[in-house]
Amino acid sequence: MRSAFFALPLVAVLAAGGCATLPPAGGPAVAVQASGETAPVGTANEDAADDPAIWANPADPAAGLVVATDKKGGLYVYGLDGSQKSFTPAGRVNNVDLVDLGTGGIVVIASDRNDPANAKLQVYLLDPQSAQLRSAGALGGGTGEAYGVCARRDGTGIRVASILKDGTIYEQKFSLLRGHVPPVVTAMPPRKVPTQAEGCVYDPRDGALYVAEEDAGIWRFPPAGPESLVAHADGAMLVADVEGLAIAPEGTDGGYLVASSQGDSAYAVFRLPGFEPVGRFRIAAGTFGATEETDGIDLSTGNFGAAYPGGLFVAQDGQNAPHAQNFKLVPWQAIRDALGL
Repeated sequence: MRSAFFALPLVAVLAAGGCATLPPAGGPAVAVQASGETAPVGTANEDAADDPAIWANPADPAAGLVVATDKKGGLYVYGLDGSQKSFTPAGRVNNVDLVDLGTGGIVVIASDRNDPANAKLQVYLLDPQSAQLRSAGALGGGTGEAYGVCARRDGTGIRVASILKDGTIYEQKFSLLRGHVPPVVTAMPPRKVPTQAEGCVYDPRDGALYVAEEDAGIWRFPPAGPESLVAHADGAMLVADVEGLAIAPEGTDGGYLVASSQGDSAYAVFRLPGFEPVGRFRIAAGTFGATEETDGIDLSTGNFGAAYPGGLFVAQDGQNAPHAQNFKLVPWQAIRDALGL
């Protein structure tokens, strides 16, 4: 495997009258460029765009969709050309995930922090033809402020994790009943990481749950047995805050886990199942601009048409001036090539 690490020159930034403070610097990172970007979110001049979720269209790969949050206003649905297809006013929705149940529908779940004392999960059905979201009700998400959310298919139902801002993890399983959330769901005992957490992702193969504790690193909660901190926010591979997580499964237990190293506007890649560090990359300036201070990310390894035949990586962009924040789209194959995977 070709190493993704190489020496970079140290750049000094001088300001009038003295030296400007440099941002945190992690380890070297290879550069990739976005092949597209979404329209900006509607909330201008604020930290508003946050988290994306990718839907792959098996009938027409280029007609996939990206559902994403404006955490000040609601949920957007974008086409792969970046155009806005729909907007659903939903208030303060922070993170989003989706599960395609086939004939059971495409279920979208967003963490609802409108009541900071009582987390909720808003549930929607995504119409792939109109790209509209239809409300299917809501679930309780635990006592505290809703922050992260991730979901996976579990038999004929959905298992969902609600990550509260204080690090508490509430998991539950549900199945839609006539297109709506049923009044009774199966809840699991809550778990917790020591401090503030947000990003999470399930491994769809064995159900392991990965959770990003922002100042500490990445935790793995296996289906059975104790949790473990599998990657530390060491200031090199991961620079706090550790934010969004995404997974690229390969085979029975291989593949990669990607994390947003928000503190230095980079992304860290780990090889599964052993969690060996593979390398780091940045989305550098190009036709569609760079990304900075990324919160949420998502990754799907399927075919998304001519622009993204080897998979799609989507990242929130925290600095998109002169426009409001948005999301950048990068071919997964370009990232693999840059890292020598």
